[in-house]
Amino acid sequence: MSLQLDENETMALAQLVKRLSWSDLRGCAVSDEEAWVMKSAIEKLQQALREEGYAPR
Repeated sequence: MSLQLDENETMALAQLVKRLSWSDLRGCAVSDEEAWVMKSAIEKLQQALREEGYAPR
């Protein structure tokens, strides 16, 4: 997968995934299992963002 974002979009995305809570994920999922899959994907996205220097506090 490849994605092209400008710096503002990347920082906004990093902020969003940092702020997502279990309640947010569970509210968007059809089951706990799907919420856990979403959480795993978010964690991978956060790692990729950190590796590119986007790790908001």
